[in-house]
Amino acid sequence: MPLPSEAEMLSRPAPMSRLVTIYGGSGFIGRHVVRALARQGWRIRVAVRRPDLAGHLQPLGAVGQINPVQANLRYPASVLRAAEGAEVVINLVGIMHEGGKQRFDAVQGFGARQVAAAAKEVGARLIHVSAIGADANSASGYARSKAAGEAAAFELKPDVVVFRPSLVFGPEDEFFNRFAALSRLDPVLPLIGGGATKFQPVFVGDVAAAIGRAVDEKAKPGTVYELGGPEVRTFRELMQTMLAEIGRKRVLAPMPFGLADILARFAQLLPAPLLTRDQVKLLAHDNVVSAAAIAEGRTLEGLGIQPTALGAVLPGYLWRYRKAGQFSRPEEA
Repeated sequence: MPLPSEAEMLSRPAPMSRLVTIYGGSGFIGRHVVRALARQGWRIRVAVRRPDLAGHLQPLGAVGQINPVQANLRYPASVLRAAEGAEVVINLVGIMHEGGKQRFDAVQGFGARQVAAAAKEVGARLIHVSAIGADANSASGYARSKAAGEAAAFELKPDVVVFRPSLVFGPEDEFFNRFAALSRLDPVLPLIGGGATKFQPVFVGDVAAAIGRAVDEKAKPGTVYELGGPEVRTFRELMQTMLAEIGRKRVLAPMPFGLADILARFAQLLPAPLLTRDQVKLLAHDNVVSAAAIAEGRTLEGLGIQPTALGAVLPGYLWRYRKAGQFSRPEEA
């Protein structure tokens, strides 16, 4: 293989000279994105409300490669400061339920607009993470705010790359971990709407890899990608898979949407609610990659990524919920 010419060497950026800013980089998806981009050699600025709580990201890269900074989406000046000097801006900020000042419209609508405006101001490329089901006409405030965030991103940065993942799973996920923990205490697990809602669980590492492809300009600008795993499962099937993995038998009780809505009225008053009325509305619709996205190659496969199956990952972190002495850790088996 011929050696690169002097001109080619001079045109290449020095190691870690290129900067990417990640808003919400300390969260579940964020830490995997940080790890992926650190391996790709990017210098990473992690914009979060509490930089003092983002220290767990430092070991994911080389010394000085990962730098947490303060930014709050409610304050545009802080958002702009965090974007200065960045070649790429990534918005991962999102919430699953509202609480205090954290409202869907404020975080996923107004906040997304501030990130897009900052990217436009500094001339950075924009990558925006939304969700399958984003719909301006949805009954769900979460879905409407996700659609508003996408609209703002396209309005201000028409070349934005948008990713819409289905249910994201991985070691720190809030789905399998939460239901596995609940199964330790409760002999009955509810199946909202009978458990017929379909999901296409996608591994968080695959989502991070897709974002890494976009950062390296291997995704089509101005495009919405839908990210799903290799399997479509119903809510009931996901619960059955989780219970089989941890070796517990529990009653899976169908719960009509009407009853679930009544229970959610009270459950959503808790600091970390297991169920909210908005989530009940979301569960009324399937959460899978669309036929159009598949036909047009706007998927993981279209980005050259082979989706990871549930069975390849779940044993690696659900072992902690198994009955004592029933199973050993996967690495000890």
